[in-house]
Amino acid sequence: MALDDEKAKGHLALKGFFGICREWGCTQEEMIQMLGGVSQSTLTKYQKLPHVKLSRDTLERISYILGIYKSLRAMYPTDERANRRVRLETSEPPFLGASTLDFMARGSLKHLAETRRYFDAKRTG
Repeated sequence: MALDDEKAKGHLALKGFFGICREWGCTQEEMIQMLGGVSQSTLTKYQKLPHVKLSRDTLERISYILGIYKSLRAMYPTDERANRRVRLETSEPPFLGASTLDFMARGSLKHLAETRRYFDAKRTG
């Protein structure tokens, strides 16, 4: 894939990520952690939606978040309810008393993957 294509893909991924974060009301710290603990300066750069080649890790993280967002949209009748769901604490595994967003913001790729699996199973099961 050409570098220009990679940069366009990075731009679209960041645009999607920050759009979702806006809807979910994410803090700077939550965004930093969901992106894998990037620096504040990197987050600020990303918020300008540059055409930039993102690492595979960052693209994978954003892919999980897009999938979680899509599952929530399919499960709840309104955007407002879907967006509110990420802030509700739940005793169900894997969250065990945390909200979905708090769990995802623990920073590991594993937390994002587990959240995605949880909502995919809820949506299809």
